[in-house]
Amino acid sequence: MKPKPKQNFRNKFHEVIFEADTTTGKLFDLVLIVSIILSVIAVMLDSVASIRDQYGRQLYFIEWTFTILFSIEYILRIISVGKPLKYIFSFYGIVDFLAIAPTYLSLFFPGTQYLLVIRILRVLRVFRVLKFVQYIGEAQLLTQALKASSKKIIVFLFTVVTLVVILGSMMYLIEGEENGFTSIPVSIYWTIVTLTTVGYGDISPQTNFGQLLASIIMITGYGIIAVPTGIVTVEMGKLKRRTNTQSCPECSADDHDNDAVFCKHCGTKL
Repeated sequence: MKPKPKQNFRNKFHEVIFEADTTTGKLFDLVLIVSIILSVIAVMLDSVASIRDQYGRQLYFIEWTFTILFSIEYILRIISVGKPLKYIFSFYGIVDFLAIAPTYLSLFFPGTQYLLVIRILRVLRVFRVLKFVQYIGEAQLLTQALKASSKKIIVFLFTVVTLVVILGSMMYLIEGEENGFTSIPVSIYWTIVTLTTVGYGDISPQTNFGQLLASIIMITGYGIIAVPTGIVTVEMGKLKRRTNTQSCPECSADDHDNDAVFCKHCGTKL
């Protein structure tokens, strides 16, 4: 039984647009990545006043040219998958949409076109194109570790927020408005800056007791910074699997195990 023309047409587009295993698919992605980099450079140059004054029209034309091309590509991606909504609301689907939306928004809200630098996220596809499977696997591993440790990190962050509110309030009482700690929110801001070891220096304690508390906060900061790293590292140690770049023709998911026969997201045969 011969495949339906529509199905055959969709499969060919999917192979070229989503797959990096074929020559045409790899060429398509390499051209896409070069176009993304050039479009981002154009947006960055447009933000420089001297260049914009001299080459503003050319950069405007380049920006719209790339936007139209990316819009066509986005539509073709939707058409070439069996379950368009799966792609549209996937990570890459959202990034692909955000890569074209600012240009159209700039027609109504001038200046939003500079948000096009988000297109650089699309260059993440270079890992698929160059077959850096080990990097893809590590990226998936890191994502899973972050998800697995999210509850612990949320508890940790809640503890930190509670701590900075208490310490900030204490610093407000100790230093007072005369030393720059004009309110509890300002004191909390100073505590966050100090605890994270950023240290802008715009506000600093002047009393001996305030300096002592600041020293304790600084030392505490070093210990706090290491906690999230340890949580994620432990979760990463529990996860280990091998993945490839095979893309599902239905939902476009591409984080499949090497021995996978069916898509783990929608059950379609790979």
